[in-house]
Amino acid sequence: MNILYIHQYFKTPEQPGGTRSYWFARELVNRGHNVTMITSKSSQSENVINKKVDGINVFYLKNPYKFSMGVFRRMISFVRFAFKSSRFALKQKKIDLVIATSTPLTVGIPALLCKWMKGVNYVFEVRDLWPEVPIQMGGMTNPIMCRIAKGLEKKIYKNAKHIIALSPGMKKGVTETGIPKEKVSMIPNMSKVDKFWRREKNVDAANNYGISLNKFNVIHFGAMGLANGLEYMIDAAEISQKNSENDICYILLGDGSQKDKLLNEAEKRKLRNVKFIPRQPMDVVSEIVNLCDASFVPFKNLPVLWTNSPNKLFDSLSAGIPIIVNSPGWTKDMVKKNKCGAYVNPEKPQELVDLLCNWKNNPQLVKKMGDASRNLAETVYDKSILCRKFIEVINSKI
Repeated sequence: MNILYIHQYFKTPEQPGGTRSYWFARELVNRGHNVTMITSKSSQSENVINKKVDGINVFYLKNPYKFSMGVFRRMISFVRFAFKSSRFALKQKKIDLVIATSTPLTVGIPALLCKWMKGVNYVFEVRDLWPEVPIQMGGMTNPIMCRIAKGLEKKIYKNAKHIIALSPGMKKGVTETGIPKEKVSMIPNMSKVDKFWRREKNVDAANNYGISLNKFNVIHFGAMGLANGLEYMIDAAEISQKNSENDICYILLGDGSQKDKLLNEAEKRKLRNVKFIPRQPMDVVSEIVNLCDASFVPFKNLPVLWTNSPNKLFDSLSAGIPIIVNSPGWTKDMVKKNKCGAYVNPEKPQELVDLLCNWKNNPQLVKKMGDASRNLAETVYDKSILCRKFIEVINSKI
């Protein structure tokens, strides 16, 4: 088949960011399909750049976007990409299938237009429940805009040949709009067991990034946006410092709209146990995560965010370290059922402090949970397993 794949934030393993679309596209290419990827890039001077990436024909459309953008500027960026990608998609010939992956929801517009104007079916992947996420977070308050966005959501779902949701909660959110259950498959985010794994700690990397191997290091890596609720981690660090728990270090690796605010807050509180590391390529992230003893995957305490399927959680499973979550949704059930981590109350940072104090004094328990994490990554969430499931969905539903 000739497949048109639309993802506004397509990334390769050499770039910071999620690589789910890369691995799915690679699997499609390996199965003999021709894949054309439409994506965006902020930094390029040309309007369109075409590159062949591991067999994927990638078109980068110029479209400014930064994590630091406010809500309005982000919306402008989303609409601009939807317009540009729609024009580009409609010019493509001999397309057998379109795959569009959110977020944002507007990435479904070019797929919808291809269905209406070219008669080409599409599969829509739901990575977040838009517009419910920006509505619950207060980023979308205008009632008219909310109605328009919800109308677009239903239109995209209704016209899709099939829908892939990244968590049980997302699948439920889709079906609650009136979509039949049989039209929705759940394929969570993937563990990359060949990219993240437990090995001897790289002392040079520890020195380069100022990480002490004599401390219990807990890391959050990835986006630092409003949804991540990382002030919780800063609050926990402050409690640790006041309690003279000087052998616990809180590491935040990545970038996002809240990073400067978090940096300023840590400086204001004179926290000596918090370390910020800039966004890094995957291989460097893997080295840094391997230096750490636990991974923290927090979110703001909003029901819609309990449905999240965060990349960092599945990379942490691969890394073979215990995982701490504070969302009372499916990730809480996952870590408890598989004994690969723990849940802490999203309103009580003291619980995180108490947990870390317990873990630092129980290395065998930490190792046991880390082993359980790696086992879960290898047997349930490995990218090779989920790529095959993705192909099965494409073949059986189209």
